[in-house]
Amino acid sequence: MNPLLADMVLIVHFAFVLFVVGGVVLIWIGAAAGWHWVRNFWFRIAHLVAIAFVAGEALVGVWCPLTLWEDALRGVYSEKSFVARWIHRLMFYDFPGWMFTVAYVL
Repeated sequence: MNPLLADMVLIVHFAFVLFVVGGVVLIWIGAAAGWHWVRNFWFRIAHLVAIAFVAGEALVGVWCPLTLWEDALRGVYSEKSFVARWIHRLMFYDFPGWMFTVAYVL
């Protein structure tokens, strides 16, 4: 168990989620505002690959490797740090799995 490394994995995971969700919002706002960087080919490809990865995980029914890695680093009964608790509250919700699959694919 390594709670510090688990917290670092969680922060990377949160950044990935922020890139996927925030990227959509920034693309919409940027298209309306005329921001040229939102049309950057490599940004759009990276964003599309990230979305496809999440949607593919949901369709196949596998857990995100970052979630599995973090859980393994924390151990089954370890306490989460302050940062970990707050990031978890922002990232994870108690909804049926099929709702997440539909949202990811849409």
